[in-house]
Amino acid sequence: MDNSGVIQEFINYLKFEKHFSNHTAKCYGADLEQFVSYITQHSADEQNGALEPSHPWETGGTATATQTDVQVHLDELLLAVDVNAVRRFMAELAGHQYSKSTTARKLATLRSFYKFLVKRNYLSSNPVTTIKTPKQEKKLPKFLEYEQVMRLLNTPPANTWLGSRDRAILEVLYSTGMRVSELVGLNMDDVDFLSEVIHVRGKGKKERLCPIGTSALQSIQTYIEFRNRRMASDSAFDSKVLFANKHGKRLSTRSVRRKMDKYLIEAGLDPSISPHTLRHSFATHMLNNGADLRSVQELLGHQSLSTTQIYTHVTTTRMNEEYQKAHPMEQSVN
Repeated sequence: MDNSGVIQEFINYLKFEKHFSNHTAKCYGADLEQFVSYITQHSADEQNGALEPSHPWETGGTATATQTDVQVHLDELLLAVDVNAVRRFMAELAGHQYSKSTTARKLATLRSFYKFLVKRNYLSSNPVTTIKTPKQEKKLPKFLEYEQVMRLLNTPPANTWLGSRDRAILEVLYSTGMRVSELVGLNMDDVDFLSEVIHVRGKGKKERLCPIGTSALQSIQTYIEFRNRRMASDSAFDSKVLFANKHGKRLSTRSVRRKMDKYLIEAGLDPSISPHTLRHSFATHMLNNGADLRSVQELLGHQSLSTTQIYTHVTTTRMNEEYQKAHPMEQSVN
């Protein structure tokens, strides 16, 4: 955000020191921008009480305040925030029917931001520390049955360069469990056909090797043959990128989502399913087939084991459902 010096400093810290992706840093910035808008309005309401604003930056644009004036004012407001201001902001979000998960995320953003300000000696204490995160509703991740996954993977045509690319994309997502952001960042030399692994650059620039199945490797090989022929006739084609769009440039995460939406409809599957569902499906199927939790954690690139443990709830729930189907009389007796 351009209008606050300390926020921009925080965003730079996330991007260049914590190595957060531009998308993640942008989300933090959006949350802080909303908070700044709230405390600015709250401050104006307290100070004014009249039609005329008391500061030039509170006008509609005809004032003479410089960009520096605005930054200094916003920084002062942010540094003057106390626990009651944060609580009022949380109440404001609740009044606008924000979900508990969204509210919790915005609170986490503020907690991280003010922790940063304390670390940089802008403040002596964090005003968010004593505010408890709203209790979350436990939602189990949605996943596809194996037969549904196979139906989806076989939907893209394998006899065209874009169709073979899309099939390879879906195969890789399911075979490795990688994130879509990781997939679109893949380069040609990240695929090791001999060792049957893919070099993945994950969150925070952490790298890992993901084993990949034979079927997915074959799909990649088929796509590469089409890709190379296409590249030979297009001098602007990016030779480094693995999954390219029709213009020969790196594919975007949004494009992957659009393609998947198309194939979900063609396959007769729920169109609300996202590419991330293939990641959930991968993890769930791995655990169902006897993989240990720590291995799945490493394959997914989770920093904390607790993040991976959600899939044990999925498999336990599924086992209970299957048990009840197999023993309906026990349920009726109880």
